[in-house]
Amino acid sequence: MNSITVNRRIGKTIIYIILFLLAFLMLVPFVWMITASLKLNKDIFVIPYQWIGYEPRFANYVDIWTKIPLLIFTKNTVKLTLIVTFFELLTSSFAAYAFSKLRFKGRDVLFLAYVATIAVPWQSYMVPQFLFMRKLGLADTHLAIIILQAFTAFGVFMMRQFYEGIPDSLCEAARIDGMNEYQIYLRIMLPLSKPALSTLTIFTFVNTWNDFLGPLIYLTSEQKKTLQIGLKMFISQYSAEYGLIMAASVLSLIPVLVVFLSLQKYFVEGIASTGVKG
Repeated sequence: MNSITVNRRIGKTIIYIILFLLAFLMLVPFVWMITASLKLNKDIFVIPYQWIGYEPRFANYVDIWTKIPLLIFTKNTVKLTLIVTFFELLTSSFAAYAFSKLRFKGRDVLFLAYVATIAVPWQSYMVPQFLFMRKLGLADTHLAIIILQAFTAFGVFMMRQFYEGIPDSLCEAARIDGMNEYQIYLRIMLPLSKPALSTLTIFTFVNTWNDFLGPLIYLTSEQKKTLQIGLKMFISQYSAEYGLIMAASVLSLIPVLVVFLSLQKYFVEGIASTGVKG
């Protein structure tokens, strides 16, 4: 075994050790959150912290449902997340097909102008946006959040990058066979874009599920509030109930983990494929 091979193995070993340590440091807060959710308040901040060997208190996961209307908040969050994710996938993939496979005057200029809006922070126009929605009578409604989040420049950009990697000859052959643009989109583009759609699903689902500022601005009625607003309300009312707060936080993470683990096999493929061609 020559010295070059030995040096490579040593280098890889060092890299793996560093990555393991970084992964460990990232997981520690999550493990602490889970263990704290199964403890009494008096046992959470003891020093040294007891990671194992304690009697778990599963009652925290039962009590949290009675302290605040957590079921209502969860239903509202699920409703908004599913609707926004569906429309985001539909509108982004449809617009991306037009920007990548159709030829019309001003296409590239329009696309660049639209994508440029990604650089504009939402905080700079959220006030006029809110005033506009209030003029339309959509204040304190879920429809306002759905309208604002169901079509994004990021989703169009990502899907267009993926569609650019699909040969134009495939669409031309379909047109010769008599397919119209809607049929090409439904029967060819969508089935081929599963990795990109899965990646966009993860991004949209996580962002909508964890959205705090949007519901905080537009939703005032308790019956319409989302899970993140509910957690903030619970923390304000029960600031010392850390066991219950951690239990609610764990419950809020479960859907995100389920979606990510279900689609993770497409995630890396989707990220890589959307950067193939631009």
